[in-house]
Amino acid sequence: MTQPTYEDLTLLGHAAAQPASPEHAKLERVGNPAAGRAYIVRLTCPEFTSLCPLTGQPDFAHIVIDYIPGDWIVESKSFKLLMAAYRNHGAFHEACTMEIAGRLVDFLSPIWLRIGAYWYPRGGIPLDIFWQTAAPPEGVWIPQQDVPGYRGRG
Repeated sequence: MTQPTYEDLTLLGHAAAQPASPEHAKLERVGNPAAGRAYIVRLTCPEFTSLCPLTGQPDFAHIVIDYIPGDWIVESKSFKLLMAAYRNHGAFHEACTMEIAGRLVDFLSPIWLRIGAYWYPRGGIPLDIFWQTAAPPEGVWIPQQDVPGYRGRG
């Protein structure tokens, strides 16, 4: 097994300001340390925040991303900075969810990826958005996301 190299990383181990927008966020990646083995990487962002593009009101979500790496894994600090870049970004729930998924798929070329975005209610209606690249490969243990549906006070 070849050891991954880290000389191309510019964010990890250095001070890095929150990007002004998702477009300015720089994702970084490292070589998959277990290439050729199908395993799940889970990224969880339980306090995701963005803005409604029309009202400017904050929107909150619990986002869970599972992926089976190909040649690359995402460097987690760059992922955190990407997610933080949505803090002042105006977009509908569906757009945020699919932008994040698309960015990761385009950058990492994973074998498989799914995203579950569990948005908290605005106007009394929670939205949950799910997407995956394809059917999951056979023989890979894929855990449930286990984020309860919004129940309110009832």
